[in-house]
Amino acid sequence: MAAGLVGAGIIQTMREPNHPASEDEARFEDFFRDAAAPNEAQLLWQLERQEALTAALRALFHGPASLVKLRVWVFMEVMAMPASRISRETFNLHFHMLRDEPLELVLKRLREAELLLWDASNQQYSVTPLAQQLLGLLTPLVTASAQDADLSALLTNVTGAHQLGTLDAAQLQHLQAQLSRLYDEFADAIASGSEFHLRRARQRFGRALSLVEKASEALSAIMVQAQEQGNAKLERLARELGLAQARLLAMASQFNRALQQADRQRVTLGSTGITTTDVRRWLQGVHFLENLSLGALSRPVHPIFVAQHELLDTAEAEFERDRPKPPVPEALPSAQAAALGELAVMSLPPEMGLMQALLARWSEAGEVEQDLAPAVLGGSYARASYRAQLLPLLGDPQAQHLSGATGDMARQPWRVHWSAEQGEIDDEHIAWMSSGVLRSTAAAAATPAPQEKNEDKSE
Repeated sequence: MAAGLVGAGIIQTMREPNHPASEDEARFEDFFRDAAAPNEAQLLWQLERQEALTAALRALFHGPASLVKLRVWVFMEVMAMPASRISRETFNLHFHMLRDEPLELVLKRLREAELLLWDASNQQYSVTPLAQQLLGLLTPLVTASAQDADLSALLTNVTGAHQLGTLDAAQLQHLQAQLSRLYDEFADAIASGSEFHLRRARQRFGRALSLVEKASEALSAIMVQAQEQGNAKLERLARELGLAQARLLAMASQFNRALQQADRQRVTLGSTGITTTDVRRWLQGVHFLENLSLGALSRPVHPIFVAQHELLDTAEAEFERDRPKPPVPEALPSAQAAALGELAVMSLPPEMGLMQALLARWSEAGEVEQDLAPAVLGGSYARASYRAQLLPLLGDPQAQHLSGATGDMARQPWRVHWSAEQGEIDDEHIAWMSSGVLRSTAAAAATPAPQEKNEDKSE
């Protein structure tokens, strides 16, 4: 019984508030003095054409803020899933962190808004084209907020729509309105005469001008295309947009004059090099200005009169009181012999020394050529592999200048010659090995080269 009450409480908590069915919603025309006036507005006609998209937005953003955030999060996660058809088990696995009741409420809302389609025969969900269209509107919610995001978003929409051939006059109107608002904002900053306000506005002006300049080629192409197509309204809006851009470009000189005027009004405090701008910037960084006055107010002097006998009694008590003895410096401890220990030094494996001893015996015996097997095989597979890796050191010009076992190995008068042939060998740890020989360079250098015989040939 308690579990049933708890479950019912959870469902009741997550259930969204519904308005009574008896309440009549007011029509859009009821808000106007003339009911026929909205029918003549082109913007209202365009909004009525997007009734499904408006209903989808209402379905996502209606209700408490927590539910709105949950619906938007689930919707964006669903749109990011790569599968075209999604089963309910996939939903449960993907949203395993959610409880069943909230997930079922959100999926029901998405189905009612026609953002998800449920195929009862295959038991699968699919995303509708309306959801793809809604995703384009909600993309700014999940992107990092950057400086001048309002202007960059409008410029991106205009240039992107022009490249795709879907440019609308309303997009140019929105961009032109934003440029007009920026112009008024910068004009107010120039008229204020505040140096700090001017510098902040100048930074925003530079970023806005850079964005507009990057999109200037697209705006010029829009104007030319509208003129070629004979679209008078689009051409007029493009020309007005060019004029707004020119007004922003002309404002750069106004900023320079206003900043120069602020520089002339700056006062240097004596010979310190500190200006009023530096003082103001420092004062703006102080969190509590009232603390600067702490300790600055003068206090009156309170005289204290002391008799002679009181001074004498105080002096005698000071001389007679027990004082702690100063610490006696201690001598440094005597030297102690260090304990005997062992110094661990890294050493190379013994295989390198054994191989050098073998090569030295072959050299003393006057051997010219030897098979690789005696030099490589022996012991385990790891030891044989290590010996095979040591063979390229023979005659290495870079290692010959080193000191130690590596240099001694490189200076050995032997060279390895591998063969492309491979075959089985009689060894306990290795069953297959490439063929090769070791040849002595000392014997090859001592052997004189054969001389060619010159024969005189007469006709």
